[in-house]
Order: sequence, then C-alpha cells, then structure tokens
Amino acid sequence: MIVGAAVGLGINYITKKNADGRSIIEDLTDNAPEWLDKVKQLADSTLEKVGKTAEDFKTNF
Repeated sequence: MIVGAAVGLGINYITKKNADGRSIIEDLTDNAPEWLDKVKQLADSTLEKVGKTAEDFKTNF
C-alpha cells in the first residue's frame, strides 16, 4: 500500500502543471532528444580516449 501511494504521488507530481503551464514530464520529453545527442557525443569522446590510451599502453609495453 505504501509503494502504491508513493507511485501515485510521484505520478501526480510529475504530471502537475507548474506556473508556466507545463509539467515536468512535458519538459523531460521535449528535452530528451537533445540529451540523447549529448550522451552520444560523450560516449564517442570516451571511446576515442580509451582507444588512444590502449594504443599508448601497447606502444609503451
């Protein structure tokens, strides 16, 4: 029962309209593509750094 109440309150909170007439869930869905692009760029950058570090390690040993 407690978990159900917590879920209900959480859903109510994220779908409740704020002062500008938008809910948290609307803001999240609008910004999701932008955040996904940033995550992809970060992942690519990290993979490049790991690859470079691995190549440096191979060269030195």
